[in-house]
Amino acid sequence: MRVLVTGGMGYIGSHTCVQMIEAGMTPIILDNLYNSKKSVLSRIEMLTGVSPAFYEGDIRDRTFLDKVFAENKIDAVIHFAGLKAVGESVEKPLEYYDNNVHGTLVLVEAMRAAGVGSLIFSSSATVYGDPASVPIKEDFPTSATNPYGRSKLMVEECLTDIQHAYPEMSITLLRYFNPVGSHQSGLMGEDPQGIPNNLMPFISQVAVGRREFLSVFGDDYPTVDGTGVRDYIHVLDLADGHLAALTHKGSEAGLHIYNLGTGNGFSVLQMIDAFSKAAGVEVAYQVVSRRPGDIAECWADPAKAKEELHWQATRTIDDMTADTWRWQSSNPDGYPDL
Repeated sequence: MRVLVTGGMGYIGSHTCVQMIEAGMTPIILDNLYNSKKSVLSRIEMLTGVSPAFYEGDIRDRTFLDKVFAENKIDAVIHFAGLKAVGESVEKPLEYYDNNVHGTLVLVEAMRAAGVGSLIFSSSATVYGDPASVPIKEDFPTSATNPYGRSKLMVEECLTDIQHAYPEMSITLLRYFNPVGSHQSGLMGEDPQGIPNNLMPFISQVAVGRREFLSVFGDDYPTVDGTGVRDYIHVLDLADGHLAALTHKGSEAGLHIYNLGTGNGFSVLQMIDAFSKAAGVEVAYQVVSRRPGDIAECWADPAKAKEELHWQATRTIDDMTADTWRWQSSNPDGYPDL
C-alpha cells in the first residue's frame, strides 16, 4: 500500500512512517518543514533501511499537490499536517484556520481529482471540550474552547459532510489523547521548535538542562494530587493505531471515528515523578496559576478501537518516560540542522 503522509516529518508522522515501512507499506512524505527538520529523513532510513520519497511543500498549494499525486500511485492519505499550539492559535487564528481548515479542503480536492478515496485524519481529543464525565466515548458531544480546537472540529465537520456527499469515500477521524514517548532506539523523538507546548518535551528539556524549571499550571483541581490528569499514549502505540485504521477501515466506505488513548489518566506530578525515576534526575518545577481553558481531567474510553480496529495501547508510563529520556539525553538539542 502506497500512502501519502502529510506532515510526515513531524513527531507523530515520522514515527508512523517507521511503523508503516516495517509493516511493508510505502509512505510518501509531504511536509513544509514549518515545525520539523529534514534530518528526520536520515533517521527514518537508519531505522528501516528505507529512504522514503519526500516532497517539500504546502498542502494549500494545489498545483504542488497535483504534481505529487501525478507522480505517485497513491492508495490512501494520512493527514497529519497542521498547526497545533493552543496558545498560538489564540494569537494567530487566521493562520490556524487557513492552514488547518483550508489546507485540508485543498488536500481533499486534490485527492478527489486523483481518484484517491481513503483518508485518515489526525484529529484530537480537544474536540470534546470540557467533558461532562470520563472516560470519554466517541459519541460524547463535541465543542471547542480555542481556535486550534475549533479548527480540528471544523475539519471533522467538513469531512463528515464530504463523506456524506461522496459515500464511496472512506474517511477515518482519529481523536488522539496526549502523545508522548519516542522510538525505543533513541534515534527519533519529539523535537518542538521553540518553547514546547506539551508536558513531556518540557519535562525532558528541564531534565537535560535546556530549561531551568517546569511550570505546573495549577495544583487545586479536584484530582488525585490537585494537578491536571490526562491520558498519555506512547507515540508508537499511536502510530500503530493509524496502521490498524488503514488495515481495517481504509478500504471500507463510510465515516469512522475512534479514540486513540490508553483509558488511564496520570496527573502532571505523577508524570514528573515517573520521568525523574527514568532519568535519575530530579525535575525542577514551580506551581503557577491555572491556564484559561484547561480542564481537570481527560481520558479515553478506547473500547471501540479495540473492538473494531483490533488495536489497543500496550506501552506503559515507564516505557513512555524511559524512551523519552533516551531520545532527549542522546539528542539534547533535538535533530541536527541540515
